[in-house]
Amino acid sequence: MSVPLLYESHCHTPLCKHAYGDPVEYAAQAERRGLKGIIFTCHCPLPDGISAGVRMSPDQYEDYIALVTAARNQFAGRVDVRLGLESDYFPGTEKWLERLHAKVPLHHVLGSVHMQVPEYRARYFIGDWFEYQKTYFKHLAESAETGLFDTLAHPDLVKNEAPHAWIWSRIEPFVERALDRIAATGVAMELNTSGRQKAIREFNPNPAMLRLMRERDIPVVLGADAHVPQRVSEGYEDAMQSLLDAGYTEINFFLDRQRQTVPIADALKSLREPVGV
Repeated sequence: MSVPLLYESHCHTPLCKHAYGDPVEYAAQAERRGLKGIIFTCHCPLPDGISAGVRMSPDQYEDYIALVTAARNQFAGRVDVRLGLESDYFPGTEKWLERLHAKVPLHHVLGSVHMQVPEYRARYFIGDWFEYQKTYFKHLAESAETGLFDTLAHPDLVKNEAPHAWIWSRIEPFVERALDRIAATGVAMELNTSGRQKAIREFNPNPAMLRLMRERDIPVVLGADAHVPQRVSEGYEDAMQSLLDAGYTEINFFLDRQRQTVPIADALKSLREPVGV
């Protein structure tokens, strides 16, 4: 029997108002898939009601901690359940996030630029989708440079906001500049398998961007961005093959906000098909 090695590094709870299932259900799916652990990274609360419709409120943060703790206790000795957070990089909220991240020990902090939320679009969209894409990648680089985050989530998410305006050859030079800045920080980047459910049905990032990341030795963390239990570790086998195709040999996850590394070949062998779903 294979030895569990991998963690699900990106999943949510119903507190974000658009995910379903108790954390214990997510942990059970992690066990079925042969994962060593699961790190909950629900959408962080933000000040001033920013995108309040898709995240927990500040006064629910303790509820979030309690939910994850209950799952951790229930699965002790079976699945290593950890507390993390998906935090938005929204310029001007850095001090808020710094205080939030310090409230309790976190194991993995994802940094996300959610350009689709109304407050972000109202501030930065000027009617030109290409300019919006450039702004997104500029902010992605800035987010790494804050030192607030371990991993940058779904790092080409902006392509799904206006698929008709996504032209790789046009945006590539701006992506490269952003990746140069990110590589200098040592921050990891995510290969997010939920991209296959979005408007442009491919992983985030796409294979071309993944190769650019490899050229810069940017470490990669796998995440399914699960909003329902059945999606925990979904697509991991295909994602790791994409990493091998791009020249990667290792995959990463974070515990105690310290990067852990596993050979992809071993990680692939450790997974198993879920049963009883």
